[in-house]
Amino acid sequence: MAHVKKHDYHILPPSIFPLMGAVGAFALLFGAVNWMHSGSPWLFMIGFAAVLYVMYGWWAHVVQESNDGDHTPVVRIGLRYGFIMFIMSEVMFFVAWFWAFFKHALFPMNSYEASTYIPPEIYQVDPFHLPLMNTLVLLLSGCLVTWAHHALVHNGSRKDVEYGLIGAVVLGLAFTGLQAYEYWELIVHNGWQFGGPDGDKFYSTFFMATGFHGFHVIIGTIFLFICYLRVRVGHFTPERHVGFEAAAWYWHFVDVVWLFLFLAVYIWGQ
Repeated sequence: MAHVKKHDYHILPPSIFPLMGAVGAFALLFGAVNWMHSGSPWLFMIGFAAVLYVMYGWWAHVVQESNDGDHTPVVRIGLRYGFIMFIMSEVMFFVAWFWAFFKHALFPMNSYEASTYIPPEIYQVDPFHLPLMNTLVLLLSGCLVTWAHHALVHNGSRKDVEYGLIGAVVLGLAFTGLQAYEYWELIVHNGWQFGGPDGDKFYSTFFMATGFHGFHVIIGTIFLFICYLRVRVGHFTPERHVGFEAAAWYWHFVDVVWLFLFLAVYIWGQ
């Protein structure tokens, strides 16, 4: 009986994924910089493919560990803490873009003449058209995720969980479509151009902040759809659903970030 586990922790077997993930991320970053300097995109694509493979393989192992009963209460606490730390890192990522936006709006200075004040050039974006529609779409999707979580934990109705998740996924796709249409309107009809770090600061911060948020919406939509597929095959229970909780936390984080973007960039930015 020496092989019987006498603790609540899960000892992971040796894995190639941490090393492969580090090498893939380095190739992704190095390849992106090289591509931006008129180099070849192949290293970037190889690194990107490696990172995607690691994400798929590693998370598939985590799902299998959960199905095998290895996610004890102690392990689930560790997973929750780890995901909370990830959310906090994402919060600081967006803080940087808000900081850049407010700095250039409130204290615009010439980079070569620090004493020269340059009045900010803010471009009108109608916040009560597509941005308001997107706000309502995203908030409604958050309500559906909360409903699905409540149904899983308290009602035990898997059909309600499925309906809530697939509804949130559809609304997430609608948000992405509306955001793409807004970009098309701004660029094609209004002649907006992304000037880069040395170009127009309002263009740069607007597209980078809203663009990265849109990228997070796409990731969150995929996250919720995977949870939907897992619900259909009976993976989650009222007591064991850390993956579902992580997806819900991530989606609510995306909601809150968009509210700040809507209030700061779209309304206050005028």
